[in-house]
Amino acid sequence: MPDFLHESRCHAHGARLVAGVDEVGRGPLAGPVVAAAVILFPCAIPPGLDDSKALGAGTRARLADEVARAGHVGLGAASVEEIDRLNILQATFLAMCRAVAALPVAPDHLLIDGNRVPARLPCRAEAVVKGDSLSLSISAASVVAKVRRDDDMLSLAQHYPGYGWATNMGYGTAEHLMGLKSHGATPHHRRSFRPVHNMLRQGNSAAQSVK
Repeated sequence: MPDFLHESRCHAHGARLVAGVDEVGRGPLAGPVVAAAVILFPCAIPPGLDDSKALGAGTRARLADEVARAGHVGLGAASVEEIDRLNILQATFLAMCRAVAALPVAPDHLLIDGNRVPARLPCRAEAVVKGDSLSLSISAASVVAKVRRDDDMLSLAQHYPGYGWATNMGYGTAEHLMGLKSHGATPHHRRSFRPVHNMLRQGNSAAQSVK
């Protein structure tokens, strides 16, 4: 289970406000990538925080509300257009920077999930591999980001039925791939991702052959 040791170490070295940062949505074929930055306080940490992937939807929603009440939260996203233009890694970094900028108070130190740190951050930062299962602040960020992105995909699913987004959240499941084959790509599909790119290329080739 995650703990507060990383944050406590940063506090011991003079950091006053430590934020955990994580993203959700690097792998899907559709929808934005969403990041969250969360500052927790030792006296008000919601119990039960963990990597969002280890929690059910109801638990995530409850914890996201508790985190918002108990700490400081910033959210950021990168659009499908930005993902296709920049690549998914740089778009993820952009979403993280936006999440940090959206915090209502300026952090002194950032704990970033993963093995790389975005450029142009406003304060000191360190990467924490598997941080969402080690640091409570990063766990909180993973939960908040997951809830927001799932809400976004549920909303998109109402406008674009046939892809299974209400359950697969844009990931490349069999239902989603079948929807792509049957209905084609929507404006919310990532055209730089191979299954979407290949489907569009095949469609263009078929159109050219008809001509």
